[in-house]
Formats: sequence, C-alpha cells, structure tokens
Amino acid sequence: MKAEPSDEASAAVIRGDYATALRLWLSLAEQGNAMAEFDLGVAYHRADGVARNDAEAARWYRKAAEHGLADAQYQLGVMCANGAGVPQDDAEAAKWYRLAAEQGLAAAQSILGSVYDNGQGVPQDVVEAVKWFRLAAEQGFADAQNNLGTLCFHGAGVPQ
Repeated sequence: MKAEPSDEASAAVIRGDYATALRLWLSLAEQGNAMAEFDLGVAYHRADGVARNDAEAARWYRKAAEHGLADAQYQLGVMCANGAGVPQDDAEAAKWYRLAAEQGLAAAQSILGSVYDNGQGVPQDVVEAVKWFRLAAEQGFADAQNNLGTLCFHGAGVPQ
C-alpha cells in the first residue's frame, strides 16, 4: 500500500528531508489541502528548509485559514497583531482569533480574552473577556486560568 502524500511529507520531516516535504506540501496545497497550506506557512515562518519569509508564511496561513483551519486562523491572527508579513491590524487579528476561538482552540480563546480585556481591535469588554478566558481555562490553558483568576480577584466582569 502506497503512503499518502501527507504521510510521506511527515516522514520526510522526521528524516530532516525538508526538500521532499516542501515539494509534497506544495503539490497538496495547490490542490487546496488546508493542512498542507498550514505546513507551508509553518515552514516559511520557522525557516524549515526555506529562508524565513513572513510574507510567504502569512500567505499560506491565510489560505489555510480561509479553508477553516483553526491553527492557521490563530497564526494569521498573531501575524496581523504583530505586523509580521502583513500590515499590523488589531481588528484583523481579532477577526482571525475569533474564528479559531469559536472552533474551540484554547490559545485563540485566551488571546481573544486579552484582546477584549485590553480593547485591541475591538471595543473593550471585560464580560466578553471573562467568557473567552473561562472557555480556555476550562481546557486547562494556564494563561487563561491566570487571567481569569486576576479578573475574579478584582471583580472585573464577574463578582469578586
């Protein structure tokens, strides 16, 4: 039985053969495979087998994000927030964080809580921040647990 291209790409990465992995990911990504698009974004972001290129990483993350991949939505949000490879845009970052958070990605839920707590790209809303921190905290995400605890201690958005 022949291995699937995505399995072959994973095996190539384990061997340190990024040229093969990149070739396979590119072939899959050109067919609209969201995971391959994400993997290309990661490769360009981390300089795995290619020169680091944040604009190219953001391009591949965006393709995967538009296909609904939560990890890509989160990473694209980070890049928008930091202005890495794309113009810095807090509202755009919040949009991508929300899409990933709505799929249950704890890291996105936590950062979306911070976005609402600080009013970055969205109107400041401590009650909304509590909601997102709580969702991430219930998944065991330590940063969210800490932030939720701080808001509870101060009675911000919840009873003290």
